Amino acid sequence: MPTLSRRRFVAAATFTGLAPALPAWAAGATSAAPADDGIIRLDYNESPYGPCPAALEAMLLGARQSGHYFPEHEYRLAELFARQNQVAEDHVAVFCGSRSPLQYALARHADQRGVVTAAPTYDSVANGARAVGATVHEVPLDARHAHDVRGMLAADPQPGVLYLCNPNNPTGTLTPRADIEHLVSHKPAGSLAIIDEAYIHFSDAPSCLDLAVSHDNVLVLRTFSKLYGMAGARLGLAIGKPALLADLQRLNGYNFVPLAAAMGGIASLQQENLVSERKRINRGVLLSTTDTLRKAGYRCTDAQANCFMVDLGRPAKAVIEALAQRQVRVGRVFEAWPQWMRVSVGTPEQMQAFLKAFLEVMHG
Repeated sequence: MPTLSRRRFVAAATFTGLAPALPAWAAGATSAAPADDGIIRLDYNESPYGPCPAALEAMLLGARQSGHYFPEHEYRLAELFARQNQVAEDHVAVFCGSRSPLQYALARHADQRGVVTAAPTYDSVANGARAVGATVHEVPLDARHAHDVRGMLAADPQPGVLYLCNPNNPTGTLTPRADIEHLVSHKPAGSLAIIDEAYIHFSDAPSCLDLAVSHDNVLVLRTFSKLYGMAGARLGLAIGKPALLADLQRLNGYNFVPLAAAMGGIASLQQENLVSERKRINRGVLLSTTDTLRKAGYRCTDAQANCFMVDLGRPAKAVIEALAQRQVRVGRVFEAWPQWMRVSVGTPEQMQAFLKAFLEVMHG
């Protein structure tokens, strides 16, 4: 890092120009975690704003009605999502988060077969694959920090699963739609392509829902954990051919999601400007933070999500631990990039606290 005085860094770290105007529901908001514990949570890519007011109201009503099953709300959620995204309702299944269908897909398609992922990417995939006895092939991201889809196809001639996260976790970077189409059209017929769109709402990237509808063995995952701020509610969707979804649902036991979560999800989808407004806010805070870090001499990924990675130029583990001692939690170490650190995007105030703590750790 170039020489940078403490005063100059602090001045650069103030949010001006790029700082977004916050709506009433976000102004002064803190993490959904208890506000009095003093911890800045930037480690799990959660929303610092939590569920929107309409979702909170619906979830409260759902909690009051939770003495009954009310499966019709889950059906309403699938129908609403299908109608909004112009896909057939039988191509949408509701799960407790998007991790559940991901793990079910690994259990059904990766048992004793290979799984191909990027490196770094969402590490629950590799962990889940190894748990069912699959060999994991990790293919480094390319120079753009996008998935090297041709390298992924060459890594295993007959994989059980090819997993692609777009935007990618932990880098927040995008893989071009043409590359994803190449992966889908050139994968072996018996292989399942999983396209994880947990962070798609934060980007301008086109969705791949149509690929799940038009191709066999393509599964797209969505979640309410990120932009919608419902991480603790555990609500997700899987989109694919009906036979593929039915196979996953058998492992799920056709179990219903919690009523409060389903009702919160419906309310969230019904908020016309929620995605665009939260996307705008996240983008402004993200750019303010990464621009400050770049001006200070640090390299950051070109993130299009609610997280980014910063190259520390030294092992990340000690920096992560030192930030935790200052009540700022950031992402864990990713083995493929041991000198890079993942940071979730919080409120402007939280990112200001992160930058201050970061300066103290890096420059003492």
